Amino acid sequence: MSAPLLLIAAGGTGGHMFPAQALAEAMLARGWRVKLSTDDRGARYAGGFPKDVRIERVASATFARGGAAAKLLVPFRIAGGILGALWSQLRDRPSVVVGFGGYPSIPALSAAWLLRRPRMIHEQNGVLGRVNQIFARRVQKVACGTWPTALPAGVTGEPTGNPVRQAVLERAAAPYIPPGDYPMSLLVIGGSQGARILSDVVPAAVAALPEPLRANLRIAHQARDEDAARAAQGYEAAGVRAEIAPFFPDIARRLSEAQLVISRSGASSVADISVIGRPAILIPFAAATGDHQTANAKGLVEASAAVMIAEKALDASTLAGHIAAILEDPARAESMAQAALAVARPDATARLVALVEDLGGETR
Repeated sequence: MSAPLLLIAAGGTGGHMFPAQALAEAMLARGWRVKLSTDDRGARYAGGFPKDVRIERVASATFARGGAAAKLLVPFRIAGGILGALWSQLRDRPSVVVGFGGYPSIPALSAAWLLRRPRMIHEQNGVLGRVNQIFARRVQKVACGTWPTALPAGVTGEPTGNPVRQAVLERAAAPYIPPGDYPMSLLVIGGSQGARILSDVVPAAVAALPEPLRANLRIAHQARDEDAARAAQGYEAAGVRAEIAPFFPDIARRLSEAQLVISRSGASSVADISVIGRPAILIPFAAATGDHQTANAKGLVEASAAVMIAEKALDASTLAGHIAAILEDPARAESMAQAALAVARPDATARLVALVEDLGGETR
């Protein structure tokens, strides 16, 4: 008898793919077969998945991008993806299908619903994404990474926390070196795709810091390719050494070495910061659906582990003031790091595994 198959459906951004990767790692270790259903865009973030995960690319699309002609083709591309997913699931029947959000998860979840396969979704944010809103009433379980999560009437959520990748778990609660009169690491992450506003404001804020503090800073800044040169020029003008890249594959190491993190408050970023335990300044993405990034930041802010600055209030002077207030107060920075650990959910993957195996057990 072959091992049970878990079909993971995810795509779009690292925010969907990273917790999916964590579940894939755990289920392989428990003897399951794992397949990932995603599209070309999601596949860009699949490089960290274990090699034993079969990657199945499906046709999907979103109304959020492209011109009028492209939007007219969206229903047909999704329909084609669903037909392909139906055929795939008829050939190799999954024991459980788990959707992590993003338009690429539509085909696999739709096919699972039509075939009545055990299925669930995991919502990383404090507000359901558009695709998870569609399927919340069409699955047996709704796992919630941020709690509380706003759910449709009649839908019950299971608070699991957001799974983090094995590389992050290996550095969970890594000892924190408080700021002082020695080289310090400032990590700037704008989600898996960078953030233009951080590339504009953070270099200017660093330039506005007192010279003794600025002289000790070493910066790693995640920026989009089109913003990298501008950010580099800003740091160079400030006389600060900075490493700039569109994506850091070793983000766990960089988080563990940081004295301070400046970040968007995507669910995966918040989970990583919490599990490793680092002080943070969070700038929620103002255009996020349902303002979910503000909801994501709430736990760390209320625990005094992070400072939140609304995008409309973000400028170089304000940000510089918060950076200095943390890095010039080692006791506060240490307290923030400990507070982040207090709200972390390092067992999120184990909770999600339990839900999957519970669903799978009902069919085997």
